[in-house]
Amino acid sequence: MEQQTKSSARALGAALKPRQLTMMGLGSAIGAGLFIGSGAGIQAAGPAVLISYLVAGTLIILVMWALGEMAAANPDSGAFSVYTAKAYGPVAGATVGWLWWIQLVVVIAAEALGAAGLLATIFPALPVWLMAFVFIVVLTAVNLTSVKNFGEFEFWFALLKVAAIVGFLLVGFALLFGLVPGVQSPGLSNFTGAGFAPSGFAGIATALFVVAFAFGGTEIVSVAAAETAEPARSVKKAVRTVLWRILVFYIGAIFVIAAVVPVGSAGLKSPFAAVLDAAGMPGAATAITLVAVAALLSALNANLYGASRMAFSLAERGEAPRWLASVSKARVPVIAVLASVAFGVVTVVLELMFPEMVLGVLLNIVGSTCLLVWTSALLAQLALRLRADREGTDLPLRMPGFPWLTSLGLLILAAIFTVGFIGEDSRPQLLSTFGLVAVLAVFNWLNHRNRDARPRVESSDRDKLPVLID
Repeated sequence: MEQQTKSSARALGAALKPRQLTMMGLGSAIGAGLFIGSGAGIQAAGPAVLISYLVAGTLIILVMWALGEMAAANPDSGAFSVYTAKAYGPVAGATVGWLWWIQLVVVIAAEALGAAGLLATIFPALPVWLMAFVFIVVLTAVNLTSVKNFGEFEFWFALLKVAAIVGFLLVGFALLFGLVPGVQSPGLSNFTGAGFAPSGFAGIATALFVVAFAFGGTEIVSVAAAETAEPARSVKKAVRTVLWRILVFYIGAIFVIAAVVPVGSAGLKSPFAAVLDAAGMPGAATAITLVAVAALLSALNANLYGASRMAFSLAERGEAPRWLASVSKARVPVIAVLASVAFGVVTVVLELMFPEMVLGVLLNIVGSTCLLVWTSALLAQLALRLRADREGTDLPLRMPGFPWLTSLGLLILAAIFTVGFIGEDSRPQLLSTFGLVAVLAVFNWLNHRNRDARPRVESSDRDKLPVLID
């Protein structure tokens, strides 16, 4: 691994602060998957979904350690795409980069429509397409300013979500311990007997495939590391603090929900609101809906940042059109930002034409791309760490338990893929994702074959290609 900051980091600047990077990693994992989607996991496995979350949480810890090790040694806005290229060649790296970019641009559109749809339940007079368009315009403007402003915006977004989780945990445990006046504690009856795992191992396995996606987004820390002043120190802090907080928030919240809301309850459609309702808190549904809207907008903001940086990195490496590598005087890849948000604008128009039909299609398109990105990260770390150890390279951050913990992460991913292929609902998503990967791999292979046939551009000339945009 190269222990240096690449030209992409220099071109983009280094204005993110360690606290912003830490909160970004924490906030990106606390999204609608927790606030809204956690009920689906409990419905599938009962309180035993805690086992699924522990396994998925272990996986994301291992992925974060692997990414942290590589990002600290070689901070680059292309992150796992660059690391995969170093380990397995440029075609593999470009394929992973394009896969992640496609995932994010689809997710950006889905989050805009999802946030607008949630807000419409409170303010039904506001058109969903109009609110989605406003969200996209505002957050695009945030991303077009300096990265320092983006980082501060995302910091407060994430802090709001963290505060909501802390408040929920305080209320939830007060309810369980019988400390809420006038409300009887539900106790732990949901965890006893056959009710703990009503669907047995099959339910736990099914829930594992569902809940794994809730941790999607944490990999953005490795992308953002390239724009911090001290990448190695910032990544170390982010990895070491984010991991235990994610587990505390996720496991704590799921424990409370599983203890309070029984399997089969209609309350699992909005599990956080159901717990707050059980505690006798008025306006709980509205409050948690607003928090979920903030969670979606925070994720949209971070994903637009991540998508633009990946597009910039691909362009800088010659894997995408060169104009995507242009930067403004504020050191922001303006064209990459606009290109990454363009699909979201298209979906707003589609929502106007086909109300309430677009979001479901978008969510199916995303599929299981994050699982393949995590797989590429672990495989890259395995190869690069073995190379670094063989060459005696000193690394600023070393993943503990190597190579056994890296192998454990790959085994967990293999188990999730196996469960996914067995399930009738998840199999089409996996097949479509692998089909997309095959198409991208062929495209990138042809691109490299054509590039190899053309005269080479000297590296000194290549560094001059990104231009400044007023």
